[in-house]
Amino acid sequence: MILLHESQQEQLKEISANLRKIRQDKSIRIEEIAAQTHIRLASLRALEEWRFEELPEPVFIQGFIRRYAEVLGLDGMALANNFQVNISASEPRNSAKKFTLRLPPLFIPYILLILAATLGLIYLLKPKILTRPLLKKQESTGTNNQKMLTSVLVPKITSTPISSHLPSTTAMPMATASLSTDSSTATTKVAKVAVTLELKGKSWLQIKADGKTEFAGTLNPGERKTWIAKNDLSVKSGNAGAVLVSVNQQQAEVLGEDGEIKEVTYTNQ
Repeated sequence: MILLHESQQEQLKEISANLRKIRQDKSIRIEEIAAQTHIRLASLRALEEWRFEELPEPVFIQGFIRRYAEVLGLDGMALANNFQVNISASEPRNSAKKFTLRLPPLFIPYILLILAATLGLIYLLKPKILTRPLLKKQESTGTNNQKMLTSVLVPKITSTPISSHLPSTTAMPMATASLSTDSSTATTKVAKVAVTLELKGKSWLQIKADGKTEFAGTLNPGERKTWIAKNDLSVKSGNAGAVLVSVNQQQAEVLGEDGEIKEVTYTNQ
């Protein structure tokens, strides 16, 4: 059950009421809307009767509004954009936003006074701020000079590896072992799963790679995109019949039926 934000419910009530009125004025039955939009009749009834808890996620509701409006001869995209999809549950009311943004004129002198005090404090502390980098630079210069003097006065003691005094027959197995270790490291491979999507029609998509959302939005007919995951990749579509799926460059297949909401997960097994 999806719980909509209060502002989303108000937007949806106004939009659905207008759609229902226009449909009734044109004497169009709700069953005809369901047949032409490929939206479940139960979802359309829930939309018109304000039973929003029975509807899917907000992004799918936005798709319902667009297709519903287009069947009635309206600008479906413009009407769907009036319904906000992403609203934080902790977002304050609009009235509270307006109240916090409108600062009374009495705050302006206080702000100017704070700025003046801050600038004065920076002016007083400016000599100290400038001298600190100089002191640090002098300390670092003295440390470098001390290191250079030490390197000149103290002789370097070098040690010869024990293996250089051994016969060549003793050193050979050590080199061979090192080469074999490098070779095994270079041939290590990591399996991945690559999924390519090609759109026959317009559809909303959500792509998750290894549990992380990589894409969420609408793709248009003719668009083609590829995503790669290490373990698993999930594809969720609001119109599965418009999506062709190719896994690891295999032959593409249709994700599902037209208007069907479907999610499929592909793994590297």
